[in-house]
Amino acid sequence: YPSADAAVEDIKSGSTLLVGGFGLCGIPECLIAGVKKAGPTNLTCVSNNAGVDDFGLGQLLQTRQVKRMISSYVGENKNFEKQYLTGELEVELTPQGTLAERLRAGGAGIPAFFTSTAYGTVIQEGGFPIKYNADKSVAITSKPRETRSFN
Repeated sequence: YPSADAAVEDIKSGSTLLVGGFGLCGIPECLIAGVKKAGPTNLTCVSNNAGVDDFGLGQLLQTRQVKRMISSYVGENKNFEKQYLTGELEVELTPQGTLAERLRAGGAGIPAFFTSTAYGTVIQEGGFPIKYNADKSVAITSKPRETRSFN
């Protein structure tokens, strides 16, 4: 592509973006800026973090382009916190190793895998608040995860 803007110009509203980097290191800064400029909304962003208020994915949160975050770490972003607690943002917390394996398995065409991570917690049992209503009641909760016993 001749530019970052050209590389992201066909991203449509409602798309899912897998965003690399670790913390704020190695993130695709120019591509994030291009998505911000292009303006698609209702995005689902999958990344190990949500950036900070004015850097990384925080830029897309500022412009309200992100509908849902699937992430392993969401701290240090006040805008993210506010949007989540006021019902503007859906959040799916996923342990870092599980997030990495979900991406690897999906890319390899593997439809499912098993891990003991989060077993016996609200993440496995379901009921974690993914989205709140403006009145602070829970709008969407996580679904129970499938479990199996081996041997």
